[in-house]
Amino acid sequence: MADLGTNFVGIRSPNPFWLASAPPTDKEYNVVRAFKAGWGGVVWKTLGEDPPIVNVSSRYGAATYNGTRVAGFNNIELITDRPLEVNLREIKQVKRDWPDRAVVVSLMVPCTEEAWKNILAQVEDTQCDGIELNFGCPHGMSERGMGSAVGQVPEYVEMVTRWCKQNTRMPVIVKLTPNITNILGPARAARRGGADAVSLINTIQSVMSIDLDAMAPTPTVDGKGTHGGYCGPAVKPIALRMVGDIARDPECRGMAISGIGGVSTWRDAAEFMALGAGTVQVCTAAMHHGFRIVEDMADGLSNWMDGKGYATARDFQGAAVPNYVHWEDLNLNYKIVAQIDQDLCIQCGKCHIVCEDTSHQSIAAVRTEGGRRRYDVIEAECVGCNLCMHVCPVEDCITMVEIDEGKPDLTWKDHPNNPMRREAAE
Repeated sequence: MADLGTNFVGIRSPNPFWLASAPPTDKEYNVVRAFKAGWGGVVWKTLGEDPPIVNVSSRYGAATYNGTRVAGFNNIELITDRPLEVNLREIKQVKRDWPDRAVVVSLMVPCTEEAWKNILAQVEDTQCDGIELNFGCPHGMSERGMGSAVGQVPEYVEMVTRWCKQNTRMPVIVKLTPNITNILGPARAARRGGADAVSLINTIQSVMSIDLDAMAPTPTVDGKGTHGGYCGPAVKPIALRMVGDIARDPECRGMAISGIGGVSTWRDAAEFMALGAGTVQVCTAAMHHGFRIVEDMADGLSNWMDGKGYATARDFQGAAVPNYVHWEDLNLNYKIVAQIDQDLCIQCGKCHIVCEDTSHQSIAAVRTEGGRRRYDVIEAECVGCNLCMHVCPVEDCITMVEIDEGKPDLTWKDHPNNPMRREAAE
């Protein structure tokens, strides 16, 4: 059976699934209930200075798409609204009771060295495993000069990271904001500041929807609304791209990554790990399905690894990074065409309609002698765009087949249409 055990910058956990923004309570800590369900670690909901911040009552919004609930999720919640001393006491107790689980504490304080030194000393006393610097929160806290207001300025990221590395023995993970043009700026800054790892992505600035009766953004607070942070399954492609950008960057090579953004299944986790992540953090999926979702994620990942022959996560971690390339490195002579399995086809005509109206008119609608509709690919016109395969409602009815035209590999760097091609440059 595959070993899911993880050693992430010296932080050990029985599996790579960490509950993000883990919410403690004054009864049986939710963190303890999460550990009992099987989570390998938690990242404690972000701590700040006293007095604690104040959260609003109406704080969550969600996108339903084609009947799928919580396809995307929006929140205007801030960091913990519980006293610092209460959180610190609970962290210490939880780590004492669960020594085999990862307990990482998220932090956000004003951008002064003294403020960071003060809270670091208090957190280190809990014997937690590490800290995560929350440079990502895109609402509420950023207006106060914290969160993404720091994460969007690489110089600030480097400065605060260096303060923390100089004032604690704990591993320092820097949580990055996606609300920036190029994720490599703050990632490289974190590396220069001495960060042990980065985690990404935090939530994306968004307005969830407009209540057309109240004429206000949702979630609505007494008739008004504000922008919040977007997360959930819909943001996973954005998160994968940013994780991959860091993993393949020469200046960031070797820096540990904790992947965040839409992780809801074992497959999501495996994809992040294949792009270089050592752990994955999950929040929205737990809010949607409860803590026990981790059972399916851990079992699924383990079964998949067994089937592939991977003994540990390190056997496939980062395996996709060499194949994540820039567009100019793709083979322009590679060709695929669509192939329709007529036995599976239900003659809905979706492939023909979308190809005719929005693609290359390469799927013909014909009538058989018996009067049945039939859809045939015109291979000479098909450019292999994949659109028909994606819109077809029948799994595996349309597949893409490679056509070997006997041409050598050719990238844009050498293409004759490229005025800056290597041959011309020479």
